Amino acid sequence: MGDVTTSDAIAAAVERLSEALRTRVPCAPVRDLIGTDDLPAAYAVQQGLVQARVAGGVSVVGRKIGATSEAVQSQLGVDQPDFGYLLSDMDVSTHAPISMGTLLQPRVEAEVAFRLARDINPAAESEITLELVRDAVEVALPALEIVDSRIGNWDITFTDTVADNASSGLFVIGTDAKPLSEVEPVDVEMSLSINGEVRSSGNGAACLGDPLEALRWLAVQAYRFGDPLRAGHLILSGALGPFVPFAAGDHVVATISGFEPLSVKFGE
Repeated sequence: MGDVTTSDAIAAAVERLSEALRTRVPCAPVRDLIGTDDLPAAYAVQQGLVQARVAGGVSVVGRKIGATSEAVQSQLGVDQPDFGYLLSDMDVSTHAPISMGTLLQPRVEAEVAFRLARDINPAAESEITLELVRDAVEVALPALEIVDSRIGNWDITFTDTVADNASSGLFVIGTDAKPLSEVEPVDVEMSLSINGEVRSSGNGAACLGDPLEALRWLAVQAYRFGDPLRAGHLILSGALGPFVPFAAGDHVVATISGFEPLSVKFGE
């Protein structure tokens, strides 16, 4: 394969991942189609998947940043962050219990989420500073991301996870929204328990040094992509510690300092 991935290969990767999503049967990695270092091709596959789901009636409600913590990077075998899209049908915040029906091989992680008060779409990329993104945040919220992979056994390289919408599954946003004047994301401490046993812990600094720095990174990528972050969008800023597997019937609680604990139950 040359350096440029063909449109046929991108279409074939979209179809393979779409089929896995539709049938709930994990598929082979897509790196045989798009290679391991053609990031534009990987994001083109992601775009194709997202557009197909939007055509099917869901809407884009925000973005997620993946692989922001060293713990998760080592878990996934990648060395840089990526991003994916949050779609309306991924939001299970009001579901009790949360159905396992759409999930293949899920893991759960705790994060700080941001809701944006305004677009981050300045005249020039150089204007996307930490101050600019901080000013664009309406509120911070506690969140759980249920990451998942359509690719069998999580056998992924960086292009595989990017293509698969950054290995996203579902998400839960808590109701305890705080302005940044009340919570400093870099300073939060996180503990994640399953059935009363602490399984993951971490802090704000584990997320690219600062969850707001992760947001700035995302804003730059989105700007370069020609699809900037918008007012009202929800941003999952990235894991504060390792992700952990869970099973049907489990009770998961994320405790992020400064917020009320976020508690969810998964259906049998």
